[in-house]
Amino acid sequence: MKVIVDNKIPYIDAAIKSIAEQVIYAAGKDFTPELVRDADALIIRTRTQCNRALLEGSNIKFIATATIGYDHIDTDYCRQAGIRWTNAPGCNAASVAQYIESSLMLLQTEKKINLSSMTIGIVGVGNVGSKIETMARKLGMRVLINDLPRQDKEGKEAFTDLATMANECDVITFHTPLHNAGQYKTFHLADEKFFETLKRKPIIINTSRGEVIETQALLNALDEEKIADAIIDVWEGEPEINLELLDKAFIATPHIAGYSADGKANATQMSLEALCEHFGIKPIFEITPLEPATKLIHATSRENALLQIYNPTRDSDALKAHPELFEQLRGDYPLRREEKAYTIVL
Repeated sequence: MKVIVDNKIPYIDAAIKSIAEQVIYAAGKDFTPELVRDADALIIRTRTQCNRALLEGSNIKFIATATIGYDHIDTDYCRQAGIRWTNAPGCNAASVAQYIESSLMLLQTEKKINLSSMTIGIVGVGNVGSKIETMARKLGMRVLINDLPRQDKEGKEAFTDLATMANECDVITFHTPLHNAGQYKTFHLADEKFFETLKRKPIIINTSRGEVIETQALLNALDEEKIADAIIDVWEGEPEINLELLDKAFIATPHIAGYSADGKANATQMSLEALCEHFGIKPIFEITPLEPATKLIHATSRENALLQIYNPTRDSDALKAHPELFEQLRGDYPLRREEKAYTIVL
């Protein structure tokens, strides 16, 4: 079996070599029809567009994306071509929750806000949004949730429409997949009309997909003080990001909210297990992230401890200083462990 692997997928080398006879690594943007033609499988990230242009005439039978999102895979073409694909739902949910919680801690510290007196609206309550909901409730926040696919299955009682969120929320955070059309369209879900309806000058957070928020509408909302702040991890047109939004956002990072070592290890494990299942191979590996250099955290408060473990300011400062290095900052992202890897002493 021959497998082409994105060269930024961590913790994969030893395990994949125990599965495949031939493994070739390439940058995600460098997957070409010539490269993949005689391969049996691909293990990719979001930078590889798996469509007819790449796959037609190839021997590819299976694609695993080590990501939650899969809008970079032409699922219709894969179905027609008999190519099975999988993603890694929930792999980095805890990592995104860590990013959101640390960002909220920063807001509380630097902006002197009281989170326990605030209402947060969560748009998209799947694997990631559900963890944000649990975290926010532990912080004492009032929580409103919006998820149309879940609402259609479960009934309206537990859910809130966007109009109500616009009236009542102090923070609105987006965790939807990207759907460009259809019943559950999320492309430009937050557009000019949405921002015009906001009543409480909320903080806007986006860690889903850049296209879920219309960039110019967000900039207008910042300029017109319809929103208080923006925390942006995902961008329209990545890696060519809007420099004005970069400058104005409170936190601006290079699509790394889900990039904890724990989340990456989960995604690699899930991708390899799916590969083994598809080709009838018994998995004989376990992917684990590296231990942090220091596991003991001495802190004056939980807020302080969380920011010692992960402070998104360092990622934001790096991107604001060198936006041209977006892909490098993302691709060479350093080790970041989640709270469970540490012992906190207060």
